[in-house]
Amino acid sequence: MAEKHILHLLSPLKHASPFDVHMALDAGYDAVLPYTDVTLADVAPLVQDAIFSRPPKAGVRTGIFFAGKDALGALDMMAAAKAAMVPPFVVSLFADPAGSFTTAAAMVARAEKLLKTAHDAELAGRRVTIFGATGVVGFAAGVIAALNGAAVTLVGHDGAARVEASAAEISRRFKVAVAAADGSTEARKSALVAESEVVFCAGKAGAQILAAAQIAAAQNLLVAADVNAVPPAGIEGLDVMADGAPLGAGMARGLGALAIGQTKYQTEFGLFRRMIEADKPVAFDFRDAFALARELVAA
Repeated sequence: MAEKHILHLLSPLKHASPFDVHMALDAGYDAVLPYTDVTLADVAPLVQDAIFSRPPKAGVRTGIFFAGKDALGALDMMAAAKAAMVPPFVVSLFADPAGSFTTAAAMVARAEKLLKTAHDAELAGRRVTIFGATGVVGFAAGVIAALNGAAVTLVGHDGAARVEASAAEISRRFKVAVAAADGSTEARKSALVAESEVVFCAGKAGAQILAAAQIAAAQNLLVAADVNAVPPAGIEGLDVMADGAPLGAGMARGLGALAIGQTKYQTEFGLFRRMIEADKPVAFDFRDAFALARELVAA
């Protein structure tokens, strides 16, 4: 009998995410085993327990998923897991903390397509401003957009200090520059939107970040996207199902949370399926999520 497909879900939080558990099981895993309150120091012994409990040929049927709410923490755990492997004892890895990598990938991929179809413009070179950039989705979207040639500005709702630290870490880790800006007042947010060609809103659920008047006044704005599905929307007047609908009186087109969410769901599900169907162990992070999201929106 073939070994079962088993996924070990590692999270530094008190609870594992039911969303990720359901997604993995629906994608085809036979069992999903959550581990909570996991620290970076715990990763190597957990990984080695997993790899040595099965013959090397079963490594492809063993997966480790890195959850939580910290993008860099999940990447650090993934790196620790890779370092703990003892070839030929190797298993598959997938980092998607709080669904941030797949959500950010879906948002950027759909915005990229909308730029092309509605404005005959590329993502590379566009001025991209990210509100809610202190959160994990905003951070991941900033990295993805910057790595693909956009001029990215991370906006801090409580001042510039935290996003300046994030920008410095992005530069150190990913060798790409992003700017940081203070978005703590409505006037500052208005000025930032006015200078933008693409706006991503990735704030907390149920919090409006931008008013309709701020969008309407932004004459250079081409695409505005929001991942908040809980009323009120992060962008006033943007329907959660919007998929390229005109937004305001200018050139802007909108992408709502549920339209983005459809691609996010397909991306996370699709990466789990690729883990299950692989003929050798694989490792997926935000780069792989964006590559798949691009494929999905192009189909």
